[in-house]
Amino acid sequence: MSKIKLYGGGTLPIEMHRVSTVHPIRLIPVEERVAALDEAGNCSYNLKSEDVFIDMLTDSGFNAMSDAQAGAFHLADFAYAGSESYYRMADKVREILGKDYFLPVHQGRACEHMLAKAFVKQGDLIPTNFHFCTFQTQTRLQGGDLVEFLQDKGLVTGGDDGFKGDYDVEKLEAFLSSTARERVPLVRIEAGTNLIGGQPISLDNINAVSETAHRHGIRVLLDMSLVMDNLHFIKTRDKKRAGLSVRAIMREMADAADIIYFSGRKLGFARGGGICMNDEADFKRVRALVSCYEGFPTFGGMSSAELEVMRQGFDDTMDENVISQGPDFIEYMVEEFKKRGVPVVTPAGGLGCHLDADRFCAHLGRREFRGAALAAAIYIVSGVRGMERGLSSEKHEDSIAPFELVRLAVPRRVYTLSHIKYVIDRVTWLYEHREMIGAMRWEEEIEGDHLFTDFLRPVGDWREKLAAEYKKTGLED
Repeated sequence: MSKIKLYGGGTLPIEMHRVSTVHPIRLIPVEERVAALDEAGNCSYNLKSEDVFIDMLTDSGFNAMSDAQAGAFHLADFAYAGSESYYRMADKVREILGKDYFLPVHQGRACEHMLAKAFVKQGDLIPTNFHFCTFQTQTRLQGGDLVEFLQDKGLVTGGDDGFKGDYDVEKLEAFLSSTARERVPLVRIEAGTNLIGGQPISLDNINAVSETAHRHGIRVLLDMSLVMDNLHFIKTRDKKRAGLSVRAIMREMADAADIIYFSGRKLGFARGGGICMNDEADFKRVRALVSCYEGFPTFGGMSSAELEVMRQGFDDTMDENVISQGPDFIEYMVEEFKKRGVPVVTPAGGLGCHLDADRFCAHLGRREFRGAALAAAIYIVSGVRGMERGLSSEKHEDSIAPFELVRLAVPRRVYTLSHIKYVIDRVTWLYEHREMIGAMRWEEEIEGDHLFTDFLRPVGDWREKLAAEYKKTGLED
């Protein structure tokens, strides 16, 4: 149970753990927050963590370990080759995912690097429900590209459809039937779908995509980085699977894929990543690349201690009380924002609460960096660091994202409900003063690609005026 019914009515998400180690945080004055933004170029990625009160940039590498994981850390065998820690992790992959071969790498994007180099060539096309920026980049570096087959519902920020990450299987079938087989080495599934608000994909849809790809003789590649949230949503939203254990749902999902990869910074609460598969020839193909770019295949750029943490983290992931904590907190935020009229992506997804910057900052133009401006404004009035998902995340300024979001990620077992309530309160104040949020622009025009760490500058002095208005509230006196 991760929600309790209140005597006075309603429910409340509750942490199914107690805290034994704490890390102090501080809230710097609002004037210092404006100065910190100047130094960071108004880019949340560039803020120093010491200047952040509540860090909702991401959950990558920022989730708290369980006591069992902390203990597992000390079981590590640090042998360069043939480490017992590797074989224990490989056994865990075989037990939970049913895959015979496992290759560790230093993080999720290294998985994408290895897989793109192994399977993608010039002119290849990779179907996916929706792109993720790092996989898209690795694919394009090999001369290929992604083709998106997300159902239309996935690009609608409102509504109540519980599985907005679903593929349009009919369009996928038409594409595979009309495209040369040798140009499609993989069909990729992302579970859940990061850039549309952490929205999950249904198990029926995964199975349908798998059947379609296999009928055309094409491997299925499953990005399982956000699978914890996706498992929770299948368990709670899919009536057909309500009676199944998390472990059974996970196995059915894994059986649909030929190759699985994941970021251990999200899945398993560890610092690393992994590639899992059953085909020996594919394994040997990728293993050679891991040896070249990551490290010896039994550690692959990871610490043996982190392999032990990941192994225990896989067991933790099979516990509904563990995987529900993030989604339950996110759902609480979404519902509270809805009560206050603050525009958010619905239904609540995984990874974080996603504010709809297009509606929040509708007074700004589409090329005025609504998401980046909103993220900066949130930091000014709260000290909370979120992540813009939109125009400034794209490679070129003339690339218009389907929508502008600000993600307030909820790392697991890190923040309490009092932190969540604080964020809700300050964002609500900001929404009531949203007309004060002004435009942003690139600090300098450059040829080629912008990076997500490039500096932005405000148009005018709207940040200082917003800070002054907020200070009048006396909320931080």
